[in-house]
Amino acid sequence: MSIQNKIDRLQTSLPSLAELALLIEELNASDEETLKYLFSTARNLTEQTYGKNVFIRGLIEFSNYCKNNCYYCGIRKDNKSVDRYRLTKEEILECCKQGYELGFRTYVLQSGEDNFYSADNIAKITSEIKNAHPDCAVTLSVGEKSRTEYELFRRAGADRYLLRHETADCTHYKKLKPPELVFEKRIRCLNDLKELGFQTGAGFMVGSPFQTAESLAKDLLFLKEFQPHMVGIGPFIPHHATPFKDFPQGSVKLTLIMIALTRIILPHALIPATTALGTADPLGREKGLLAGANVVMPNLSPVSVRKKYELYENKICTSSEAAECIECLKRRLKKIDRQIVVDRGDFV
Repeated sequence: MSIQNKIDRLQTSLPSLAELALLIEELNASDEETLKYLFSTARNLTEQTYGKNVFIRGLIEFSNYCKNNCYYCGIRKDNKSVDRYRLTKEEILECCKQGYELGFRTYVLQSGEDNFYSADNIAKITSEIKNAHPDCAVTLSVGEKSRTEYELFRRAGADRYLLRHETADCTHYKKLKPPELVFEKRIRCLNDLKELGFQTGAGFMVGSPFQTAESLAKDLLFLKEFQPHMVGIGPFIPHHATPFKDFPQGSVKLTLIMIALTRIILPHALIPATTALGTADPLGREKGLLAGANVVMPNLSPVSVRKKYELYENKICTSSEAAECIECLKRRLKKIDRQIVVDRGDFV
């Protein structure tokens, strides 16, 4: 069976783990014509549901403190060289106000796992954002919490929650995380979030240390079974102050392949062209959108703190104001026949 036929079959059923891993390897070794077919298939599926619209999310990175020591992350607890910061509630609300004036209708509040902010704190911030901007969606991305805490966030008005599963390969997960962080808890959190009615986001890195084609195949099988509303996929980019500092950067090509395959198996998903993809390749976000992504997440955090939220090296867009970033994005997206819309951009 040709690779194109295998791509077409993915729209109706997934093959076995071994067959899916082989397809990923074949695509990664394939020629430009095959990749063109893959990306156009994914792009057409995106347009059938969402047209050529690109949804913007205003990212507010409100704390770079973290209690965890994930081996790949630049803000891990044991990195003593990080210039730590926390935004106040007032600063977060001001970011939202500025974002609203620029056309943002979704805010993503992201931080390390920082216990300084209690569940009540997060809920109160969420509630105040919703009161100030009732036509906007609030997305939280603050890590693993108890079901009770997630319930509190939901009652406060949080609409969405991002929690990358990181890898659906349990053995691989143990190589990315310290022993106290366990795969089963991550999955429990994702199930709790979905059951509580959040639009739920999962996701994974491509090219992370010790990852195999089988690991990536397990990610696709997990996504198909779990049916998340959002999927974040970006290349692994090493950070100099982590145990993984000497590992190579993840492949942009393989990242685009995984975005396209995810779109094919989840045609309605909201898939960002990530900042990491834009960092790994100057045209990475455009390439991601042309491979099936339909979301971008410009940074609304104060410029003074953006460089401090360094999960990986050389992160882009840390010095430009949000207004400049939006105008730049509009120009760049116009070149690829895409348009930013002022919309919450809900899953449909």
